[in-house]
Amino acid sequence: MTDILIIEDNEELGKLISDFLKREGYSVVWEQSAEKGLEMIRKAAFKMLLLDVMLPGMDGYEALQEIRREYKLPVMMMSAKTDEQSKVLGFEVGADDYIDKPFSFQVLGLKIKALMKRSYDLAEDRQLLTYGNITLDVSSKTVYKNDEPVQITGKEFELLEYMMRHPETVLKKEKLFDEIWGVDCFSDLGSLNVHIRWLREKLEDDPKNPVLIRTVWRVGYQFGGTDT
Repeated sequence: MTDILIIEDNEELGKLISDFLKREGYSVVWEQSAEKGLEMIRKAAFKMLLLDVMLPGMDGYEALQEIRREYKLPVMMMSAKTDEQSKVLGFEVGADDYIDKPFSFQVLGLKIKALMKRSYDLAEDRQLLTYGNITLDVSSKTVYKNDEPVQITGKEFELLEYMMRHPETVLKKEKLFDEIWGVDCFSDLGSLNVHIRWLREKLEDDPKNPVLIRTVWRVGYQFGGTDT
């Protein structure tokens, strides 16, 4: 299995990233278009994908939507689009992390290590988690509400799994963020708030008045239980 697939159309930047990661000890394949990258994913196994947003032909968002139909490999998006809407779109289509261009290679290296650790070092001893009408199957990465499947993937799934392993416990925002995004992650708590909102929209009967994922004022969140 190859460690990292890079999809970056800028020849100079692609070579710099590739050379840096090889010096860090990773095995790397670099492609300059989403179409070529998708071919590689279908032919070989990779531990993670480093995906540029602005690409000739199919862009990064479209490529990631295609990838998520079949594959669950961790994906970090790279983009000069640093506005919140672009980042939210990246997370919506399935990105696990996002790095703004231009970036330092030191920061890139730290984010890759954190994403690898989150993706492959998590112990999954309990495979089926249930609370009320919500069931989460760790092994198949599926979630059910009232025995009907709910489309929850990526960070949403990791966040829900963590909260379901700690039901009726007040969880500080900082603790949740560190557990899911990692202490080395350079994102901010806004990512956590966005993912909580998405989970509520999918799991709550009335997302504006949540009873499953509760806000604990000035502290964080509580999964299940009663008002705190």
